[in-house]
Amino acid sequence: MPTLNTEVRSLPVIAMRGVVAFPGTILTFDAGRDRSVAALEAAMGKNQRVLLVAQRDLTVDEPTKKDLYKIGCVAVVRQLLKLPDGSVKVIAEGKVRAELLSLSVQDRFLVGEFVPCFPKPVNRRAVYLESLIRRIKNELERYAKVAQNLSPELMMAIASETDLELLCDRIADGIAAPYDDKQYLLEQLSPVSRAKLLLELLSKEREIAVIDHKIGEQTRRQIDDSQREYYLKEQMRVISDELYGDDSADEIDRYYESIAQLDADDAVKERLRTEVNRLSKMPQGAHDGTVVRTWLDTCLCLPWRKRSAATVDIEKAEKILDRDFYGMKKVKERILEMLSVYALSPDITGQILCLVGPPGVGKTSIGKTVAECMGRSYARVALGGLHDEAEIRGHRKTYIGAMPGRIISAVKQAGNNNPLLLLDEIDKVSNDYRGDPSAALLEVLDPEQNHTFCDNFIELPFDLSHVVFLMTANNLADIPAPLQDRMEIIELEGYTREEKFQIAKRHLVAKELARHGLTKKQLTVTDSALYGLIDSYTREAGVRRLERAIASLCAKSAKKIAAGEAEKIRIREDDLESLLGKKRYRKEQIPAQDEVGLINGLAWTAVGGEIMQLEVAAMPGTGKIELTGSLGDVMKESAKAAVSFVRANAERYGIDAAFYQNTDIHIHATEAAVPKDGPSAGVTITTALISALTGREIKRDIAMTGEVTIRGCVLPIGGLKEKSMAAYRGGVTTVFIPKENEPDIDEVDETVRAHLQFVPVSHVGEIIDRALRSAGSRS
Repeated sequence: MPTLNTEVRSLPVIAMRGVVAFPGTILTFDAGRDRSVAALEAAMGKNQRVLLVAQRDLTVDEPTKKDLYKIGCVAVVRQLLKLPDGSVKVIAEGKVRAELLSLSVQDRFLVGEFVPCFPKPVNRRAVYLESLIRRIKNELERYAKVAQNLSPELMMAIASETDLELLCDRIADGIAAPYDDKQYLLEQLSPVSRAKLLLELLSKEREIAVIDHKIGEQTRRQIDDSQREYYLKEQMRVISDELYGDDSADEIDRYYESIAQLDADDAVKERLRTEVNRLSKMPQGAHDGTVVRTWLDTCLCLPWRKRSAATVDIEKAEKILDRDFYGMKKVKERILEMLSVYALSPDITGQILCLVGPPGVGKTSIGKTVAECMGRSYARVALGGLHDEAEIRGHRKTYIGAMPGRIISAVKQAGNNNPLLLLDEIDKVSNDYRGDPSAALLEVLDPEQNHTFCDNFIELPFDLSHVVFLMTANNLADIPAPLQDRMEIIELEGYTREEKFQIAKRHLVAKELARHGLTKKQLTVTDSALYGLIDSYTREAGVRRLERAIASLCAKSAKKIAAGEAEKIRIREDDLESLLGKKRYRKEQIPAQDEVGLINGLAWTAVGGEIMQLEVAAMPGTGKIELTGSLGDVMKESAKAAVSFVRANAERYGIDAAFYQNTDIHIHATEAAVPKDGPSAGVTITTALISALTGREIKRDIAMTGEVTIRGCVLPIGGLKEKSMAAYRGGVTTVFIPKENEPDIDEVDETVRAHLQFVPVSHVGEIIDRALRSAGSRS
């Protein structure tokens, strides 16, 4: 950089942090570093002159030459004031620019060699310089109007200043510009170049000041509003405390804070704020205030957008299902299919399953297990006995005691918006003048509508599309058709004898032992005892009564052990009568010998299959037909169809063609107190009727089921699995079934299939010769 004087001089150096000194200006700064204080003391002891050079990096504590700018300012120290903390306040006057050539440390302070830098000559006309001076002063005035940080003394001194170089240095020192911009001005040795750069700097700083002023005004206005709001709230709090002695104002603040933290849509938050605002204006103790508080508390507790991270592991799910349930292959398979779909497509909607089956078969338990398999929270909604639509949709909040419907309450209980909800006993829903709950469930279960489900109490749309719905029912016929249309039906049949035994052995005994504080060493229930409980003390489709019977055994055993009467107890089948009393049900048995007109029929009941023995007696008379045994209309019609078939084929079976005129027929179903109905006894009645009219004995170890037409065709029936189990329990070896039911044999228990011979038939004639013995022969 060119200079006018090449004489090298040296002075103590002070590294300036964020401050740039200009010639012809007075500056005040604090010196706190040891080297800076030592340099000032050395200067005061000599000629009071120091070299002030700005640091490039303000964070460097011990700067070297590379950490300092090249151009600084020689200044005369006018005054030093030592402060209590050891630092020094300095007042100095800038004299001349200087170029730093070298830097060293001497006597605890920095010493620098430099050469003075003088301004370059100005080769411009005076009028040009005058124009620059005026433009600079005008720009400074514009800057001063928005900056408001220039001292009046500086403005007065500049107003009378006519030297361009001194004018630029004073303005550069007085404005609030970044120190690196000021340093760049200091390095300009040409007064004209310095003036042009100063104009640009003033223009830029003025624009920044305007923007800063706008931001400041907005901030100040917001602060003023906040202070006003705070002041008013404080007044309300004080007034409320004086009037009612409570913290209602704090309550309003808590509501606003809760709304701000709530994870919900803006529309929901805005509605909540509106209600809080209403609440703040209500007098203390107003009834509407209680209503609004209840509404706000409920809405703030809802998981509007809170969702659990549901994950599905199919292998793990299969193990969980096998752990909790024995058998139920079809049900488990369908549940695993549903879980597989959720594993591949977690956001799928519209998969709604309804488990239909008799009481006690584990429908409700399946719901909880499926929730565990899916990794979702679980909530149960009991629908049995509901007859008010408001139980589903909720009550209007203006009613006394109003509350949300059971669906929203269940979601609130689950804690997130994608739980598994079990709608239990959906077939027990009824209706009256208060509405039809099943109609309200249509919206809940429809994936096209439930993403905006609106509860009457909440009055805000809530998204139910991520909820997994599972339902249970005992009777499919009691579920309205529109509801059935929205769900997939999975039928759970009653447990077979073997399944009950396995469930008791694997689950129920261990559960009741733990419940009664017993161990396996203290109480042992033998297999024969479990079979005895199933056959003689319970008669149900599920296992609830069986569980209660096992609990009774555990309680009686616990009493003996606690009393010291025994240390270990082993319960066998022979012990059941002494513990539980007389047997409540007789064991199903086939006849002791072949009989004429006595046959084993098979019936399905809600508690499983049963052997239903039918008796037919033929006696001289006038052709009367007597039907007894609490037979239903369908079963009576089956008997009439059987008589018509026999009349039409009397000659074929060696029966007197006029038997319907000279013979009375009595058809009786045993266990007369139990109502019986259905068409599946058709082949049984037909076979027994032919036996009674021909005198041919019926084999004692056969049983049959199937509907018969007047032409003798055998039509399909239901419940083959349960009926075949009953046949196996009773000692039957051969079962005649309709040909069309042959595929259902695969669903029969393996143990039953191994012990029974199934004979599929399409016409009743195929049964007669195999079920009846020849005339005159005895077994």
